[in-house]
Amino acid sequence: MGVEPVSRGRQALDVIAIEGLTVDCIVGLYPHEREIPQPLELAVRMFLDTEKAGTSQRLRRTVDYAAITTQLAFLLQHCRFQMLETAAHALSRYLLAPPARGEGRARIRSLTLRLTKPEALGGRGVPSLEIHRDAAGLRLGSEAKSWGAVDVIHEIRDHGIYRLNIAPGQRIPLHVHRRMHEAELTLGEGLLVNGQPVPSGTAFRWPHDVPHVWHNPTEHWQSILCVDAPAFVPGDEIEVPERVAGPVTPEPPFLPPPPAGRGAPT
Repeated sequence: MGVEPVSRGRQALDVIAIEGLTVDCIVGLYPHEREIPQPLELAVRMFLDTEKAGTSQRLRRTVDYAAITTQLAFLLQHCRFQMLETAAHALSRYLLAPPARGEGRARIRSLTLRLTKPEALGGRGVPSLEIHRDAAGLRLGSEAKSWGAVDVIHEIRDHGIYRLNIAPGQRIPLHVHRRMHEAELTLGEGLLVNGQPVPSGTAFRWPHDVPHVWHNPTEHWQSILCVDAPAFVPGDEIEVPERVAGPVTPEPPFLPPPPAGRGAPT
């Protein structure tokens, strides 16, 4: 991925790269590809200004590559993309989107992203797709909610990628889904799901008719990365009578949790 540095005036932007990320996921058009996960390799070069991070030594002024890796893997595992082009487009939009109100990181100005399907041609060759995108032309949809706001990152008929931004002290009411398959990943520290605290980077998959409620008891905005398949159906966000929701089990983490004592980015 040899790419010329991107300019920030007279000075070139810096690069944070993730290479060799392999995720087993559903990706492809053919019937066997829709049923059996296959490895997809991802490499990304993110262009940004890291000078403030270098002088302040604060993680929130740069990009936490461990958190980004978890988020990209989550999207690949839950979106079930039919084409590499769709996957690359969706992942690039997510990375180039302005940081969520509940997420501390620097803005990525542009990127080069490559996806490779090593097993697609049965050893006769290795297909890949590489794209280049810039944040300047990115436009996101947004919708106000009683509890905060939703950012629409990527939306087609098969699936949608959303950021749920929960205002301080607010909660997404207890609800179930009967048509959509939904998965969610926390992007910050301090959220409660069904009354239990969950650390940043925790993923949940919600089967049909499983009640779940999110609560932000903190004094800061908190955000959740959400995948709905099919794309969000308003009538399928079915509120249920308030009661004590049952315990929920998160999905196994894609990466090991951080060492004890590592707090949220400062």
